[in-house]
Amino acid sequence: MSSWLDYTINGLIVGNVYALVAVGLALIFGVSRLINFAQGSIYLVGAYIGWVAVVQLHTPLPLTIIVVAAAAAIVGLIIERFGLRPLQNSVRIAPLLATIGISFVLDQLVMLTFSPNPRALPSQLPDVRFQVGGGTIGPLDLLIAGVGLTSALLLFVFLRYSKLGWAVRAASQDRDAAMQMGVDVNRVNQAVFGIAAALGGVSGMLVGMYYNQIDTAMSLQATLKGVVAEVVGGAGNVPGAVIGSLLLGLVESYGVAVFGTSYRNLFAFLLLVVVLVLRPNGLFASARQAPPEPLTGTFIAPSRPVRIPRWALAVAAAVFAVLPFFPVSFYVLQTLINAWLLGMLALSLTLVAGTMGQVSLGHAALLAIGAYTSALLSLTLNVPVGLAVIGGGLMSAALGTLLISPSFRLRGHYVSIATLAIGEIVSLVILNWESVTRGPIGISGIPPLSLFGYDLISPSSIYWFSFAVMAVLALLQGRLLGSHLGRSFRAIRDDDIAARAYGLSLNRYKSLAFIFGGFAAGVSGGIAAHLYSYINHETFNTQQSILALTVVILGGLGNVVGAIVGAVALVGLPEVFRIAAEYRILIYGIVLLLLVRFRPQGLLGTI
Repeated sequence: MSSWLDYTINGLIVGNVYALVAVGLALIFGVSRLINFAQGSIYLVGAYIGWVAVVQLHTPLPLTIIVVAAAAAIVGLIIERFGLRPLQNSVRIAPLLATIGISFVLDQLVMLTFSPNPRALPSQLPDVRFQVGGGTIGPLDLLIAGVGLTSALLLFVFLRYSKLGWAVRAASQDRDAAMQMGVDVNRVNQAVFGIAAALGGVSGMLVGMYYNQIDTAMSLQATLKGVVAEVVGGAGNVPGAVIGSLLLGLVESYGVAVFGTSYRNLFAFLLLVVVLVLRPNGLFASARQAPPEPLTGTFIAPSRPVRIPRWALAVAAAVFAVLPFFPVSFYVLQTLINAWLLGMLALSLTLVAGTMGQVSLGHAALLAIGAYTSALLSLTLNVPVGLAVIGGGLMSAALGTLLISPSFRLRGHYVSIATLAIGEIVSLVILNWESVTRGPIGISGIPPLSLFGYDLISPSSIYWFSFAVMAVLALLQGRLLGSHLGRSFRAIRDDDIAARAYGLSLNRYKSLAFIFGGFAAGVSGGIAAHLYSYINHETFNTQQSILALTVVILGGLGNVVGAIVGAVALVGLPEVFRIAAEYRILIYGIVLLLLVRFRPQGLLGTI
């Protein structure tokens, strides 16, 4: 009984930390209708500022909290002013993508400044435990609970009794009406981002003290947990975010008690998917709350796509096909092989996100399904590698579509959140299903690529194989998009209500898009598995999903040739400047920000 009380206390304490992140997300969503994926990066910044204050400057704890909150608030104000305000008249997918780019930039700046090595963050409080019933509680537990309750009280007073708080509430209820009544919406946004960032920064510092460790990889999980808590409680609902955070903390803690620590995150994302399916607006959202609007409908730049003549495409394809006959280094061929694999993934995502309008942030899960299926078929059943790769594509198409199908009834930001959660669930299932996937050990000794009994060992043969597969997938997708089916996809993307009025079955066409896209991604994952000869649950992560989305936007949403051009550009350019190799992710984030700001239609234009 005492252990369960400890798990309950732990769940409530962790829930308090999640609440500091989730409340900030709820405030921003309430005013801007934006899921701020940079919130976890501010959490990371707060953790490292706290480390500098405690370890380097030896500041007392109260001063440390004030310094962290102030510094994080300044970061939030900078993000709002220079990263998001220029996009306030853009469609809502633009600031969403901008926050992803900002997150990349902040994470990399912290890593380059402090190195990726974990660091200890002492709590500055006595290491004692007090007996409470059958359980125990420590001073840091009380501090976290006190900070959470105090923050909630101060926020309540601010929103209820201050003029600026009234303006925040007015803007969250009806932004246009608030502007007509003379509310300075920019000032409201500044206040909201400053408060949200201060809460996020303090939560990062407290988590570092709670676990006595911080590292540069902690931002993504913080963002995901905050988003889960906010959506469970109701997007934009501050009290709901608090309750959702406490519920999430308890679910995780009890899940750990029953199944072990490796299942902690799995329960969080399962809870999110269940809530999205049964009550998309959250557990505590108003019954009269309007459903979200689609993200992509008007994300079509007012310019014509770049039309490349067929003869030019044929010449380019011929040049790449004969490239290995020339004295080209292995390094160049390997770089282009990686580009062709990324191009397959980009073809998959540009069909789903660009043509269909389903912005997926968990597309790397399709890579993982294809890779594990192909590896296991060839290793355990001795299936020829060529057939195993095709089997990986088919499994990814079938299982991926089945997993994604609960998100078909969702709209707006919720589609991106659901696909992100499903991607994390796939990774966690791979980690824990040891009897099939071999768990954290991964799968090693995967047979090399072969075709018709001939092993593809030389760089040139692997190059030709991957290029040919990508070219075939591109031709098939181009033919698909020029058909009635492709026109139906674009009709649903542009206006799903009008498409449904004309008799198009939304779920059917979304399923078809994910089937075609899932096959391309699964084939890419299968080929990658046989090239690497070793894979585990971290091989295909969320970062690859974001990279694929950056490629798609770089080339042009829905543009087949653009997906390939984007893959070559984004893989090739960092390789050209090898001195900047450690800045690769920083480059990706900056490219994404510049694209969203100055060239949202991509290099070749949106189709």
